[in-house]
Amino acid sequence: MNLLVNSSNAKRTTNRAFTNRGLKKTAALCALMLLGGCGIPKLRGPVAPSSTLPDHFDGSVNLTNGTPTAENSSYVGWRVFYDDPILVGLIDQAIMGNQELKILGEEVAIAYNEIQARQGEYLPFVSFGSRAGLEKSSRFSRNGAVEEFVPFREGQSLPDPYPEFMVAANVRWELDIWKKLRNAKNAAALRYLGTQEGRNYVITRLVAEVTESYYELLALDARMDVLDATIQIQEQSLEFAQAMKDAARGTELAVQRFTAEVAKNKSEKFIIQQDIIETENHINFLLGRFPQPVERMKPDYLELNLHALNVGIPAQLLQNRPDIREAERELEAAGLDVKVARARFYPSIALTADVGYLAFNAKYLFSSPDSLIYNVAGDLVAPLINKKAIKADYMNANARQLQAVYDYQQTILMAFTEVINRVSKAENYAQSIEIKKQQLAALDSSVENATNLFQNARAEYVEVLLAQRDMMEARMVLIETKKEQLSAIVNAYQALGGGGF
Repeated sequence: MNLLVNSSNAKRTTNRAFTNRGLKKTAALCALMLLGGCGIPKLRGPVAPSSTLPDHFDGSVNLTNGTPTAENSSYVGWRVFYDDPILVGLIDQAIMGNQELKILGEEVAIAYNEIQARQGEYLPFVSFGSRAGLEKSSRFSRNGAVEEFVPFREGQSLPDPYPEFMVAANVRWELDIWKKLRNAKNAAALRYLGTQEGRNYVITRLVAEVTESYYELLALDARMDVLDATIQIQEQSLEFAQAMKDAARGTELAVQRFTAEVAKNKSEKFIIQQDIIETENHINFLLGRFPQPVERMKPDYLELNLHALNVGIPAQLLQNRPDIREAERELEAAGLDVKVARARFYPSIALTADVGYLAFNAKYLFSSPDSLIYNVAGDLVAPLINKKAIKADYMNANARQLQAVYDYQQTILMAFTEVINRVSKAENYAQSIEIKKQQLAALDSSVENATNLFQNARAEYVEVLLAQRDMMEARMVLIETKKEQLSAIVNAYQALGGGGF
């Protein structure tokens, strides 16, 4: 603690001319410092985002008489949008147990602590302390010679060696006249809000990923059911082919072909079973738990439908997408960073004050006013000659602001494109499903007719085999198309901003 001891009998200068000259010199120095802040580099590029969203999305979704409506699926909570109590329970567990969300929660806490640190910088710093020491001065030095001939009291001299006891408080306060410190605090606050929005965006992605994996699990169950049904039909055909061979009406070739087809589909079941295990474990990982079976419903997968999808108008993305709000907060914070860097070119003013007690004997330590010490001072400091580091920081702040502008524009463009791609995919796959259902109905009839003709010896076994194979492949493709459609709806809902809190 640096204390300036003011003696009560210190001489005071009363020369007015000297005082005037000192004031003039001080004023000239202050002017020079202020002029030193004039050499601020010019900024380059835009300082505000310039992206303009279109008035409406392309496509026919959510259009009434050719005009867009403001109805938006993102305003529907995910518990309503995904009307499946088992799926809702899994999402709740994921939000509570996912490790990535917990890590981001700590990032939010760190950002909040940064606000407190920045806020403390523009408030007065107060410290308190004490000191005790012992000093022996040489008699052939200035201090030693003075102490020898300066009595403490009449008939008493200062002790040798010289002890020292001190108790004092110190206050330092930088006046934030250029709002440098407050802008830094506000930038930290914006980044704190940005980290919250970033966490909200991860929640929307987590909800979408759990849901997408859940529907993929249902698709795998449906594929397994198709294989079981196909194997059952093929085993019946195998039995009939064996019976025809035994009755000398068929050949071993038909038996072998049906046997091979049954074995192929039974082998495929183990591949699907492995996919089921991996999908279940992916869901378990997202939920933050160890591998275990995942409970799920057993619906008619091809008839499974979600909540109606409405896209609203593009401007709603600015309010509903957490990643856009995060980019906006970062852009605002980057603008404040430029102001903070600019303020470093100007003088800074700091006030310091010290007050306390100092004595060579503890019994005199709190004797007022004899042992009282204090000082008050003001510091005016400004960069004058070598300002390359400050200029570099200023230009870097400007570059980071431009990065934030472009990132904000890119985020908006990406969000708009995601909505277009995913909504159009959901529409086109829905139309494809309707046509594939017609194909499947025709193939079901062909399998039935081929089987009847084969049993009546009016068709070859190859026709039955091909009809059964085509039917199974069509069902598998239809299930895959349905999975892609559900995935598109889930991701479109997330792209609109749904799935958060």
